[in-house]
Amino acid sequence: MKFRERLAQGEFVITCEAAPPKGADTKEALENVRRLASLVHAFNVTDLQSSLVRMSSWALCALIQREGFESILQVTCRDRNRLALQADLLGAWALGIENVLALTGDYPTLGDHPQAKPVFDLDSVQLIALIQALNSGKDLAGNELSGKTDFFVGAVINPAADPLEPHLLRLRLKVELGARFVQTQAVFDPDAFVRFAQKAEPFRVPILAGIIPLKSAKMARFMNENIAGIRVPEELIREMEGAKTAEDRKKEVWKSVRGSFEKFGPIARGFTSCPWAGRSWSRRFWNWRDCLKRKEGACRTIPRCLRIGRSLRRRKNACPPQKSGQRGSALERMKSFPMAASANSITSRFSSA
Repeated sequence: MKFRERLAQGEFVITCEAAPPKGADTKEALENVRRLASLVHAFNVTDLQSSLVRMSSWALCALIQREGFESILQVTCRDRNRLALQADLLGAWALGIENVLALTGDYPTLGDHPQAKPVFDLDSVQLIALIQALNSGKDLAGNELSGKTDFFVGAVINPAADPLEPHLLRLRLKVELGARFVQTQAVFDPDAFVRFAQKAEPFRVPILAGIIPLKSAKMARFMNENIAGIRVPEELIREMEGAKTAEDRKKEVWKSVRGSFEKFGPIARGFTSCPWAGRSWSRRFWNWRDCLKRKEGACRTIPRCLRIGRSLRRRKNACPPQKSGQRGSALERMKSFPMAASANSITSRFSSA
């Protein structure tokens, strides 16, 4: 069963990031994929994450598909203009890649080539409109294509953003333009995630919560200082610093992750983890997923918030099918949104279309 079909049927899904290698040797990357393949439904392949040079995301996606596993292609707007984005997406579809996660991308100054010139011809909202144009059989200039795509498009949001309202506005635009699932950045504040999920409920899209098990307090501080959009609470860092042994640190990590499960397990439609979480963490995700699927009477040892999760998710009716012609084309819907339009923006480019 495909990733999109699992979400449409209300199944609880687990994905894992797969980082392309920094070089041409894919042996280790594919070994990691094979090791986790039985425990996840799809692999999120990053696109030059943190602006660090690596192999292209579509290349590793194609290799993962060749292995018989499903991939989610992450596409950022940082390095390619609208011409290159369309070319890469059409090529990805030809290689059998069906899932796309649209992102704006980190600024190049965060990476190992700070002198690189950023492109940002489009942003993530406009990228989703571009993908829906390809799905309708046209390019971004309105020209007919010889064969259309059928990408399953996802969007990203930071549930702990403050203020949250501008991010919710962008998420609404993404859903209106065709995003069919939402993946959050790593969540370390479960209460913030719950607040976000409650406000995002009217959008009626499945939400995959980002989970990163922390190895140490040093790792947490590094993420706060170097990874955009992630904020590990100082209280959690102090708890990890108080652990004296590696075993104590592992217990603190699991305590944190388990607390997250208890808070947003009933709300999220799945989890997405990081490459270093490994097989043991993915297996724990599966164990908690199984608890969510059991009947309440058979889960007396599980917190009540998890036992009611199944009924909450069933009630959401997330990922409703989009009917042909519904709300007009992606480009027509995009032109009606209150987006800032520059001289070379998509909206002005299509004013005469």
